[in-house]
Amino acid sequence: MKRSSKTFYLKESESFKNNLLFWAQQYQEIFWFESNSEIQGNKDGYTAFDGILAVGAQEAISCDSKQAFDTLKTFLSEQNDFAFGCFSYDLKNDIEALTSENPDHIKWEDLYFIQPKKIFFLKGNRVDLLYLNLYSDEMEEDFRAIEKFDPKITLKQEGIRIKKRITKPNYFSKIDRILYHIHRGDIYEMNFCMEFYAENILIEPLAVYQKLNRITGSPFATFLKVQDKYLLSGSPERFVKKMGNKVISQPIKGTARRSENTGEDELIKNKLASDPKERSENIMIVDLVRNDLSKTAVKGSVKVEELCGAYTFKQVHQLISTVVSEVAPDTNAVDIIKSLFPMGSMTGAPKISAMEIIEELEETKRGLYSGAVGYFTPEGDFDFNVVIRSILYNESNRYVSFSVGGAITALSTAENEYRECLLKAGAMKMALQNKLADKF
Repeated sequence: MKRSSKTFYLKESESFKNNLLFWAQQYQEIFWFESNSEIQGNKDGYTAFDGILAVGAQEAISCDSKQAFDTLKTFLSEQNDFAFGCFSYDLKNDIEALTSENPDHIKWEDLYFIQPKKIFFLKGNRVDLLYLNLYSDEMEEDFRAIEKFDPKITLKQEGIRIKKRITKPNYFSKIDRILYHIHRGDIYEMNFCMEFYAENILIEPLAVYQKLNRITGSPFATFLKVQDKYLLSGSPERFVKKMGNKVISQPIKGTARRSENTGEDELIKNKLASDPKERSENIMIVDLVRNDLSKTAVKGSVKVEELCGAYTFKQVHQLISTVVSEVAPDTNAVDIIKSLFPMGSMTGAPKISAMEIIEELEETKRGLYSGAVGYFTPEGDFDFNVVIRSILYNESNRYVSFSVGGAITALSTAENEYRECLLKAGAMKMALQNKLADKF
């Protein structure tokens, strides 16, 4: 066995979790996943941990899209261990004859995975440490150091001027172009995204992540550090999870605002659940996911466990569907992910045509945005989120970016889609500033 394990019981789990995140900042590679499971809407029955931390790269792979999935297969086979990492949206180019030519300011690797030196699994008042045997004698010392750690809260974000990459008139023009493609029959749904950004600024990534997490309380929150690049994510969406022979995908399509008035808030949620446009968006992507899952599934095993379930998060209501399948025991884990990638909720249908039009009309390379972050286990199980509602930061070039988008269908109007983008952008903007700044 490559890893040694040790279990500790916590007197106060929240303070330990906070200390743990600050303690981890000494490493160049940090993967932190937080389920916020105490929030009612986050309980889906498939989340096994309150938090997972992996730090330090014993071995790592980093590559562009060319033969990336095969490179990952080899890495997983050679390590036969836990692997934490991320898939850029632009790995589409390894799957189909596509390209990514738009400007890239964050410069995230297309594929990046590590074999971590140290892993922490948190559940309730219990924390399990899984260290590579080389570092097993540090478990007790690390645990005591984390317990006693004194986090230094620094930096309140102020004065960040966030700009839109696409102006409102230009956005409307692009929506008209997408609707033209829909009416011509090229596509029937497409996820169109636009970037918000700030240049020449320094932020404190952990402080921003913690603020974003307080704002969103999302079930797939992530803090990711790879040398000088950071992902600070309040993602509400699971891309795909494998548990034994069962595969689970949970696409989100359909968004509505929250209200401080309880009665109005419930009306908004009920309206979302029955809205023909929002349901049609979700159902179209469910059909796409069912088709993608069928590529690796045991015949007849693809099922919809829940269709258009209305879930409430701190800032928005969402429609979430759960689609599952069964795979044969010898099915390669990477092949399952490749068959689904990029996720239907962030592309459209038909998928290839949608991705071609995305490349034509969007003005920024997506990179890690609308990709996925997660981990593989030694047994070949995995769990990956969808990178949305997320801030990307390149510390070296002092560039901050977040993108938002929505599904465009024949029933879409440019004004409503634009308003939905601003609603989704609100959490990231608030996380980067001390107070609600001027409207976009």
